[in-house]
Amino acid sequence: MTDITMRRAIKWSSVAETNSGCVREINEDALFLKPEIGLWAVADGMGGYEAGDIASNMIVALLDDVKDSPSLSEIVDDVEDKFIEANANILEYADVMRDKQMMGSTVVGLIIKGRVGVCLWAGDSRLYRYRNGELQQLSQDHSQVQELIQQGFITEEEAASHPDANVITRAVGACDDIYIDANVFSTQIGDTFLLCSDGLYNSVTLPEIAECLNVVDIEKSIKRLLEIALENKAADNVSMIIARGEVDKITNDTLVLTQ
Repeated sequence: MTDITMRRAIKWSSVAETNSGCVREINEDALFLKPEIGLWAVADGMGGYEAGDIASNMIVALLDDVKDSPSLSEIVDDVEDKFIEANANILEYADVMRDKQMMGSTVVGLIIKGRVGVCLWAGDSRLYRYRNGELQQLSQDHSQVQELIQQGFITEEEAASHPDANVITRAVGACDDIYIDANVFSTQIGDTFLLCSDGLYNSVTLPEIAECLNVVDIEKSIKRLLEIALENKAADNVSMIIARGEVDKITNDTLVLTQ
């Protein structure tokens, strides 16, 4: 017996905002949006290091060379290769142009192909998914406090005020070898994804983020998130991308045959 299941095509709309925040003079974040191939990224140049803005822009510049492919794995491999290439380029730039002074960037990327999404990241820039009223973090911070949480030494509540709250353990350009973590998950119509730098989630609470993502108009959602961050005197650059899946009214529905 053969079951015929209607699987509606999904169209991903996205918006982005970036701001230097209320303390820093330079915006060291960089954003990348290529919704036509299902690729988005936020890179956060490491504050306090030399040329963090150069490092983050090196990453997104390489991502612009990523080509579309019917194979999700090929795109994932390509993006990971770009992060690794960026790591080498940043190290070389620091060696030649900055007299070996440290520079680098965290990065979080989202790739969507069909009904499958992949998050690739290094550092503490995050990816959230808002689905059916629930906000879920799909990345996991590469930070000292996250390691302490996992080891049971501190709680999530204690982490926010911990003296090492801003210490990351992994970033592009920080060392010779870069290890990119990945998370694979499902996507569906109505999903809303938020990629962001730590300047957002350190100045806007998770309930506030969820409330903003529950708004129908993602342009209003992202503008309100930025307003709240600035109202709360964001001490770091605030950058974010929102991508939402809706029924593609142009593309014909496809039939999936299962036996």
